[in-house]
Amino acid sequence: MGQSQGADAIVIGAGIIGAACARRLAADGMDVLLVDNQGSGATQAGMGHLVCIDDNPAELRLSSYSLGLWRELVSDLPDDCAWRGCGTLWLAETDEEMDVAAEKQRRLSHCGVHSEMLTPPQVAQMEPALRSGLAGGLRVAGDGILYAPAAGRWLASHPGITRLAGEAAAIEGDVVILASGERLTAPAIVVANGLGADALLGSRFLRAKKGHLAITDRYPPMVRHQLVELGYGASAHAASGTSVAFNLQPRPTGQLFIGSSRQFDSLDPAVDGEVLAAMLARARSWMPALAEMNIIRCWTGFRAAAADGLPLLGPHPDYPGLWLALGHEGLGVTTALGSAAIIAAQIRQRRPEIDDTPYLPARLLTTDSTSHSVEETP
Repeated sequence: MGQSQGADAIVIGAGIIGAACARRLAADGMDVLLVDNQGSGATQAGMGHLVCIDDNPAELRLSSYSLGLWRELVSDLPDDCAWRGCGTLWLAETDEEMDVAAEKQRRLSHCGVHSEMLTPPQVAQMEPALRSGLAGGLRVAGDGILYAPAAGRWLASHPGITRLAGEAAAIEGDVVILASGERLTAPAIVVANGLGADALLGSRFLRAKKGHLAITDRYPPMVRHQLVELGYGASAHAASGTSVAFNLQPRPTGQLFIGSSRQFDSLDPAVDGEVLAAMLARARSWMPALAEMNIIRCWTGFRAAAADGLPLLGPHPDYPGLWLALGHEGLGVTTALGSAAIIAAQIRQRRPEIDDTPYLPARLLTTDSTSHSVEETP
């Protein structure tokens, strides 16, 4: 039997979701062990956008709530987190998409999120590098961007957190057993290790969505906002197949961060040339100047998605003391603080600040639909 270590809570997974959960619990006065397998998960691979998404009411509530928590932390974030309140400009190609933008504005307003409709001349004035002929857009000034790996490290730096390098191999009651044989004990265990959770729990409730990203060389500033086409939501929530959509961020370095793609038919981390080419062609169709820019790096990552597109936030219905913080897909950075606040409130037996019902794992996890490797100790 390996060495043992105890705490008030154990968080498995040190990406931005796990780090946020650990920090929130530590801020509540709990001693937290954060298990970090030092792998390259979604936090390392993603764009780091802080964007209010409204494809369904529960997603909007969580993202707007979490963005409010991020704004409260802005003054505390170190420089390497590279936070910028650049806002998001949702772009419309047609009059029909302007109707979509108007409906988006209505939904955002209902949740207290301010936005403004833009005419074609206003879009051209704000972002002259975009191609001509657009129908307009919707500007959400409260959105932002940050460098997620640095933000995750900062969240995990709270003095109440002890960070342990290792791989969680099994959970037995209130014990987490690492691959090294070390045993960690706590009355509350939070599983926040993304796609690795299925192997750890013996479950089948997450699905990988492969994505490609690219970044340019450094250039003089030419983009002010995060730019997203209004068709992005349909691409993001596609249930099957491969899709691409225009999503571009101006980084503080002068580089442009280009996305995005979603792909279900591959678990291969290698760059898929056809998908990457389609994604870049889509980006150039919106911003022709990209054709003259050097792409210095391309890579892939895997988003962990739940069946209904909402994260799993809450107690596992079959195992007391085990909480899940999983399935955030492409919104992990945006919703990290809100997710952590919900998990911490549940563990501390407080009412969450927003209704947590839509995110509870019990909606998807049943004894009949999943198998488990979590074992109850006598």
